[in-house]
Amino acid sequence: MSVIDAFLDALWLEQGASDHTLAAYRRDLTAWQTHLESLGEALLAPPPERLSEWLASRREEGYQLRSNARLLSTLRSFYRWGRLNNQVESDPLTDIKLPRVIPGLPNTLEEEEVERLLLAPDTETPLGIRDRAMLELLYACGLRVSELVGLTGDAVNLRQNVVRVRGKGDKDRLVPMGEEAADWLAHYMQTARLALMSDPTRPALFPGRGDKAMTRQTFWHRIKVHAITAGITRPLSPHTLRHAFATHLLNHGANLRVVQLLLGHSDLSTTQIYTHVAQARLESLHAEHHPRG
Repeated sequence: MSVIDAFLDALWLEQGASDHTLAAYRRDLTAWQTHLESLGEALLAPPPERLSEWLASRREEGYQLRSNARLLSTLRSFYRWGRLNNQVESDPLTDIKLPRVIPGLPNTLEEEEVERLLLAPDTETPLGIRDRAMLELLYACGLRVSELVGLTGDAVNLRQNVVRVRGKGDKDRLVPMGEEAADWLAHYMQTARLALMSDPTRPALFPGRGDKAMTRQTFWHRIKVHAITAGITRPLSPHTLRHAFATHLLNHGANLRVVQLLLGHSDLSTTQIYTHVAQARLESLHAEHHPRG
């Protein structure tokens, strides 16, 4: 087993890192190892100045600051693990600071745009009922698209209007769904789901083909179709509704810690980006409507 494989196994075992995260770490470490080997140097003992030189050359090649910051974070985790497990004698990143990255504001929707999007599916058809229930649930609970399509029938509690969501690191959380989403979900489960599945006892709550759970790509396509119907021209993805969920909660006075719990963020700093979104919206409204804006 290579040292990279050993590190990734440790991440999976100790932190429950997702496949997506592990793949990103592997890409960064493999690129760094390839660069070092091209210079006749080893991954576990690079000269202290080598990383600074490589980061500078990457910037010249057009890599963004955010990309280099993520790469450096990966390498810092790897060499810290190497020190703890006696794989490296010293950390070559000791004197290198993470570049400061100012987070960009996430793309979101106005409440009126969300309402138009929710009304877009044709609820006279089973597919339309399914899509309406999915959109309502996505917005009401602030789910990631992977969490939405991964839901099973037994994750829904319509008596208490909550849904059990399995998030990153296989961590479960209970999220209230609200009456509107609960009503559409109940309607879907009693009608359209039975019509769309050849075997309704299969676990997938929202089926795609062959009674299997819908893929993220399929739902991405569905949401773009409904955005056209709703007359929404700005870039849109399933994650946009998650951003809208958080932003609208804060706009209506929700506590940041509560929003963090609902989103399933392990770190409050991840949630704080939405306070910037809310502030930017307030400033825009002031500039547009105040006589001295």
